[in-house]
Amino acid sequence: MENIKIAVIGLGYVGLPLAVEFAQKFETLGFDIAKNRVDELNQGYDRTLEIDKNYLTKVWRETGFRATNNPSDIALCNVYIVTVPTPIDKYKRPDLTPLIKASETIGNILKKDDIIIYESTVYPGATEEDCVPVLEKISGLKFNQDFFCGYSPERINPGDKKHTVTRIKKVTSGSTPEVAQKVDRIYQTIITAGTHLAPSIKVAEAAKVIENSQRDINIAFVNELAIIFNKIGINTSDVLKAAATKWNFLPFKPGLVGGHCIGVDPYYLTHKAQEFGYNPEIILAGRRLNDNMGIYIANRVIKLMIKKGQKIEGSPVLVMGITFKENCSDIRNSKVIDVIRELQDFGCVVDVYDPCALPEEVKHEYHIELLCNFPDFSKYNSIILAVAHDNFQKLHLVKNNSQVIFDVKSFLVSSDATL
Repeated sequence: MENIKIAVIGLGYVGLPLAVEFAQKFETLGFDIAKNRVDELNQGYDRTLEIDKNYLTKVWRETGFRATNNPSDIALCNVYIVTVPTPIDKYKRPDLTPLIKASETIGNILKKDDIIIYESTVYPGATEEDCVPVLEKISGLKFNQDFFCGYSPERINPGDKKHTVTRIKKVTSGSTPEVAQKVDRIYQTIITAGTHLAPSIKVAEAAKVIENSQRDINIAFVNELAIIFNKIGINTSDVLKAAATKWNFLPFKPGLVGGHCIGVDPYYLTHKAQEFGYNPEIILAGRRLNDNMGIYIANRVIKLMIKKGQKIEGSPVLVMGITFKENCSDIRNSKVIDVIRELQDFGCVVDVYDPCALPEEVKHEYHIELLCNFPDFSKYNSIILAVAHDNFQKLHLVKNNSQVIFDVKSFLVSSDATL
């Protein structure tokens, strides 16, 4: 595999770790449209905290890896790996805008025999039905004759320092048998966990989208159990611990299901199913339940406050954590915001503290000013522990009898309520 020059398009939580690993095997450039992101990376700083500064600087020094926002800089590459976001719009429909724009960028510099590998989560068929026509139209080249495609779904777990990109088995595919083999060999150079060569691009796309749909449905099930057990008056964690003593019980926990994968991917699959005239009832039911958990939590907090004689209007409430999961800075599609907005609708004055989140991103995305300093718990009528950051799990809360503490992730020894 000589003369391979790789460009990774999109340097976020998925693209940057991938680019850094490939840079140690091949000549590699990173491309991102955000100039400030490019400038920070070229100075050795990763705001997502996925790549340690010393490691990034080491790779930068030893391989010549650089980031750029100029498409002409990547024009001499011959393998393009697309890792841009694939969100949903306000109507919960797939938004392929970033994917199409990335395809347009590549189309303008596409050459004969180039390979474009998509990693962004999509519905089955998106690569060949949505992206390839853009590449053909702009480049004037013919698919599977002049250029080729592959699909290898991203498997990144933000904040997880154990299951990093090289340690998670990678699904690969290609638009021809020969290209599929080549794509697989390229990934084998960095993926120590091994690869799985899927028989087609559509199979690889489908495999990715059902991974998170499956998790979404399982979490929706335990969220529904949590609602039922609360009505019965028993602790959900106690029930799950007892049930987990059976060898084949699946250890899912209730919680807020957001982020750029589990909270989004099911809508890509249901969109495609509906195109074929099928309405996927179980998947959509699970999504509806998970989408409403933030409102459910806020309402439980309000009821507990009323029981303790608290005045709701103007009541000070503290929310600990706003990222979509523990130990990462990613706030995309965080369902904690649903808890906050519902409490604000009741008239509560909500403060938010999260040392992992970037204050400027939270302000831009949610118009919320994060607390700068560690909060004084005694100031608040209610405290909601929304995210299980490691440093939150060391908290020793001493509350007064009128204070409500709601532990969403059930990591405190004692609280007024959990899911």
